[in-house]
Amino acid sequence: MNFSQTFGTGFLILLLVALIVSSVGFYKYVYFISLGYGFSIAAMGVTMLIMYRGVLDVSTVLMCLLFLAYGCRLGGYLLLREIKSAAYRNAMKREIKDGTSMKMVAKFSIWISCALLYVLQVSPVLFRLMAAELAQADAVETTAGASDPIAIVGVIIMALGILLESAADAQKSKAKKANPNRFCDTGLYRIVRCPNYLGEVLFWTGVFVSGVTIYAGAWQWIGAAFGYICIVYIMFGGARRLELRQNRNYGQDPEYQAYVKKTPILLPLVPLYSVAKYKWLVG
Repeated sequence: MNFSQTFGTGFLILLLVALIVSSVGFYKYVYFISLGYGFSIAAMGVTMLIMYRGVLDVSTVLMCLLFLAYGCRLGGYLLLREIKSAAYRNAMKREIKDGTSMKMVAKFSIWISCALLYVLQVSPVLFRLMAAELAQADAVETTAGASDPIAIVGVIIMALGILLESAADAQKSKAKKANPNRFCDTGLYRIVRCPNYLGEVLFWTGVFVSGVTIYAGAWQWIGAAFGYICIVYIMFGGARRLELRQNRNYGQDPEYQAYVKKTPILLPLVPLYSVAKYKWLVG
């Protein structure tokens, strides 16, 4: 199977969209992985709705709309937080390089790598739409692009992920308004210490699962799996970064020490309470 059959022109179009949107990172380095990320996902969802409007079904329409909702919610939340929260801006300055000393070649490499990753993350939906378009062109009756049960399961998991992430962000904002100098351990934060990252993992698990019945050949499996594994890795890296920051801020607080010893960091019911020592986790 050649490149065109495996990934299709649609893959290149989505890559171009992601490159255009994530180029905001040249204005501010961190935007490659924050605003550029969220709004790239939203833009690719809209692009797929337009490109494949002739073969859309209920599940693929919902998936693309969920990409739009996910990306706009995340991008809007990050933008609002950066504008309104001086504490957040200062924390990011300490933890993430501002890119001012980075060579342009390195910035281009990161830009392209990020855009490619974003396309691979949404690729299960792209592959489903490609399969439907190919079946339509060949006038073949197939369920490859249709709303099979796995696609519906994927949609449900994606929706649950967005709801979880949104609720976690809202609960943390409320807790911080009530007590800005205390860590959040209420609501979903009683279950895991990073429920917003858990929601993110859940969302992309739904995306990957939605495509398991339609991946055509090893390269589609590899591409979709690579995008999924990378985002899960990034979420664990983000959890580590947050843990290190909270250890600095609250490490001497007995209540915080009791909280981290009994509350898993990311996955509920999995007794993983700390990832601070895993320096290979970067997120």
